[in-house]
Amino acid sequence: MTKRSVLSCCFVIGAIVIASNVLTSTFVPPARGSAGPAAILGAATAASMGAAPAFADEIGDAAKKLASASYPFLKEVNWYSGLALTNPGKASAGDWTKAIAKAIDMGAAMDVGLLKAGVQAHHAAIGSMDARLVTSQANYEAILASVGRMIASVPESKVMAVYDEFGKLVDPAVPKYLMGQVNAADANAAYSALMEFKDVVKSNPITAQAAAAASNSQVDAAAGKFADASYNFLKDIDWSSNIAVQSTGFTGTPLAITKAIDSALVMGSKMDGGALQEAALAHVKAINGMDAKGVATKDDYQAILAGLGKAIAAVPAKDVMSVYDSFGKVVNKNVPNYLYSSVNGADAVAAYKGFLNFKDVVKATR
Repeated sequence: MTKRSVLSCCFVIGAIVIASNVLTSTFVPPARGSAGPAAILGAATAASMGAAPAFADEIGDAAKKLASASYPFLKEVNWYSGLALTNPGKASAGDWTKAIAKAIDMGAAMDVGLLKAGVQAHHAAIGSMDARLVTSQANYEAILASVGRMIASVPESKVMAVYDEFGKLVDPAVPKYLMGQVNAADANAAYSALMEFKDVVKSNPITAQAAAAASNSQVDAAAGKFADASYNFLKDIDWSSNIAVQSTGFTGTPLAITKAIDSALVMGSKMDGGALQEAALAHVKAINGMDAKGVATKDDYQAILAGLGKAIAAVPAKDVMSVYDSFGKVVNKNVPNYLYSSVNGADAVAAYKGFLNFKDVVKATR
């Protein structure tokens, strides 16, 4: 690791979070009643980045019907497209961050077991992708079922908050554009099946099981020291920048990037549920309390670090390093130097030292 590794780590983590959420937002319809079939089905598919298991036979049966009706549509999507790294409107980074907070809040309300099962379904689906990055119909069905169960475990108000918030940010021309990229008949068939699936999910709510709170006083204390060492660095960053979704930041192929994301999914599936929920809710609070520059308060920042530290402490070291190594292969090698030049060097070095100390504490409490 170089002394600038903290910057590349921040870029990688930011890229994972923002790219995943921009993928979702790119396909979310702009307003209830005005969305095209391709846009709405895409939203449901993209939203499946953390889903569920296999009770509720009705949801499983409905997923089978939806998979059968929409698989032709799925195969027509150009999964090599860089569209997910395009802002589908004119909203600012701050606007997108607030919308992402709604999605994180929804995720934090999900049943932890369903969330873990959904991640595992995605892992299996990525493993069965063909040369066009299309998964098998069986794995696609498993994802849809997990999405349904995940949504069924969340209060409707939180689901609609995500839909409404992202809908405000997407240009009304996006659904029409997306519709033009696929076979209209296949998109319409997929849309009709999606509406049926939505009704089944709504009619079969699942009571989410509360996750046990995580406890790790050593990580809590270390998070305080890390926050002290790195908060100036945090304030140096231009949070209005769109650099995290610039394609020039990656040099890997779409397949390699997908595999890197898969390693992050595997790591996430092994995190402590209570710690993961703690980190998610800390992010929501921090986003809601950020200033005009997009900077969280120091206390909220410290809470995020504590939640993440506890979540990572539960993961085997090999799975953590798999994420580090996988993204290291696909991130442009010029990124660390570029990011280092955009902040105060002394603040970056202090943050790096704090990061290493924090890493050692997390590792020691595993």
